[in-house]
Amino acid sequence: MAAKDELGRAGEQRAVLHLNAIGYRILDRNWRSAQGELDIVARIDRRLAVVEVKTRRTTAFGHPFEALDNRKLRRLWQLAHAWAAAHPEQARGLDIAIEAIGIVGDDPSTGELEHLTDLP
Repeated sequence: MAAKDELGRAGEQRAVLHLNAIGYRILDRNWRSAQGELDIVARIDRRLAVVEVKTRRTTAFGHPFEALDNRKLRRLWQLAHAWAAAHPEQARGLDIAIEAIGIVGDDPSTGELEHLTDLP
């Protein structure tokens, strides 16, 4: 496995631990469809949170959240609705929210973690 992929997987695992610690229940990880992939789908209260995880060793090439441009956010919304349609029992009655977790550091388990909620 490439070092970049290992970094990404470690970042996603850290994100899951963070979300669990603050009360989210993980419903799905790395869900794929023809349009793309969702890193994490979770529930908190009456919200279905689709969480994009971006992990970087440094900010030398920009902050992780800089990768979340309008095109990426539109795709996340499309994927969120596709996930909800594919899992109606789990999604029924929940508001959909797009969230992001950015992790910066050589070791994702100890790197700086930021969590943005309710992205546009």
